[in-house]
Amino acid sequence: MSQDAPKPKKSPPGDRIAKVLARAGVASRRDAEKMIVAGRVSVNGTVIESPALNVTARDRVEVDGRPLDAPEPARLWLYHKPTGLVTTAKDEQGRPTIFDDLPEDMPRVMSVGRLDLNSEGLLLLTNDGGLKRRLELPSTGWLRRYRVRVKGNPTDATLEPLREGIVLNKEEFQPMQVVLDRQQGANAWLTVGIREGKNREIRRAMESIGLSVNRLIRISYGPFQLGPLPVGEVEEVRRRVLRDQLGLEAEDGPAKPRPTRQRGKGGGPESRPRAGTPPGGKRGGAKVAGGPGAGAGARGAGGPGAGAGAAKPAKRDAKPGRGKAKGSDAPWETGKPRLTRRRPKKD
Repeated sequence: MSQDAPKPKKSPPGDRIAKVLARAGVASRRDAEKMIVAGRVSVNGTVIESPALNVTARDRVEVDGRPLDAPEPARLWLYHKPTGLVTTAKDEQGRPTIFDDLPEDMPRVMSVGRLDLNSEGLLLLTNDGGLKRRLELPSTGWLRRYRVRVKGNPTDATLEPLREGIVLNKEEFQPMQVVLDRQQGANAWLTVGIREGKNREIRRAMESIGLSVNRLIRISYGPFQLGPLPVGEVEEVRRRVLRDQLGLEAEDGPAKPRPTRQRGKGGGPESRPRAGTPPGGKRGGAKVAGGPGAGAGARGAGGPGAGAGAAKPAKRDAKPGRGKAKGSDAPWETGKPRLTRRRPKKD
């Protein structure tokens, strides 16, 4: 190297301010950057206008004039999303959101990815913007499995283009893992595994081969499984599981009581975290199957990517509604049922 070559500049100490705000549960990193540009954030008494700033624990950060709370450890929840809710903080059309459905005592959380209005099943929630981004990155490569009901009479030959990968409007779709489970009258049940999660990917792919999706249920996201978690309920993943599955350094503590559910109050992205907020899960023992991409390639009734002990669908079709459907074919209602909190009866 030439002696005249400039030496590389050392990065300033600390973390970017938007990352610090996300870790403290104020907003996602992208929303935190918008708050900074809007002049809502100050560091050491000076309002900042650019997110290109590193801060350390010695700096005093305020949002809207209020000191920033100490960052909480990264936490993750499983949520059984029902149909009819949008996965967004605020909806321009005034439709109900998943955040209106969460327990009142949940801290401010963000969704990992999305499920559209008419989709249901497993949605991951986290209080940590960095963890959210990490789980959403395509490089994570986690298999997401869905139970899909389509109108039509597909055969393996019909589904083969999806297994090979298709191109729609110059947009490439990676090969899907598709298993034809059974035909039921005018409908067929499929198990579909994808790794990308593009906007309405499964619905658009099915339409391209002449099939119309009339029910779509996500049953797993990487090693995290929906299991028998009732519709609309939330369960926290144990810290020990986060450490094992994600490499997060966290000590496993005793399970804490799940917050009381009061629909339509708090819990949304605009709420601020409160000190001493209990976890959203009753036992914090979310069902996990192996490591990242556990069981990828398993076939049969359990579908692609099914983990150990994957379920064979029951014989009868599941009926929509909250709680465990009796006599249903819901693939997550398998094995030993987990204890679930009963909602108190109204007077």
